[in-house]
Amino acid sequence: MHLTDSHAHVYSEQFKPDRDDMLNRAYEAGVRTIVMPNIDHESIDVMLETEARFPQQCHAMMGLHPCYVTKNFEKELYEVEDWLGKRPFAAVGECGIDLYWDKTTLGWQQEALRVQIELAKKYQLPLVLHTRDAFRETTELVAAGQDGTLRGVYHCFSGTLAEAEEAIRLGFMLGIGGVATFKNGGLDKVLPGLSLDHLLLETDCPYLAPVPHRGKRNEPAYLPLVARRVAELLGKDVEEVVQATTQNAQKLFSL
Repeated sequence: MHLTDSHAHVYSEQFKPDRDDMLNRAYEAGVRTIVMPNIDHESIDVMLETEARFPQQCHAMMGLHPCYVTKNFEKELYEVEDWLGKRPFAAVGECGIDLYWDKTTLGWQQEALRVQIELAKKYQLPLVLHTRDAFRETTELVAAGQDGTLRGVYHCFSGTLAEAEEAIRLGFMLGIGGVATFKNGGLDKVLPGLSLDHLLLETDCPYLAPVPHRGKRNEPAYLPLVARRVAELLGKDVEEVVQATTQNAQKLFSL
């Protein structure tokens, strides 16, 4: 199997003690491609170092995570654009809006997302969206910016079927991760109504480990657990799910 983890923070400090072993475990589990979202200026060096050491497996994005949007966000975005002009990246992201942790920065988050939507269009790159407790707020800006060229993925999707269909209508895919394996994750009511054409697999590691590892550090080697659960919910063979989601990722990220 050739799985693609479309969203994994494998450069995270949590992997510092065993990053090489973790990436080797991923490869042995069939995860041959990993797409890494950027967080802010502090994550760039270690992310690019990870990509340089594992160039066949790891591919970097460039963006500003909504949880790291502060009063200095404009300076952060200048650095994002500077990097986008220097070398190729798989996507702009992760970006979006997060109202789970801090609602007071909503205005800054909205402006940061508007800028990154325009960067995605300027550099003809997909947009990787973070929408925790903010599907509506994020989608309003995406819809306003959609000129027929904007594409991307709603990462860590855990919304309703109606929200899934709205994202797909906007030209976006849905990133499905460990939540699909959770007893009350809600995706058992959503995925059966969707086509494989619109899905990507992801871990969002080191977060959101799938059952039976829930609550522990997540890693790409656990992605087959997500693939099996998606196959079960769609009534498909796991090989079909793996092949389709990998093709979707390769096309979206131009891997």
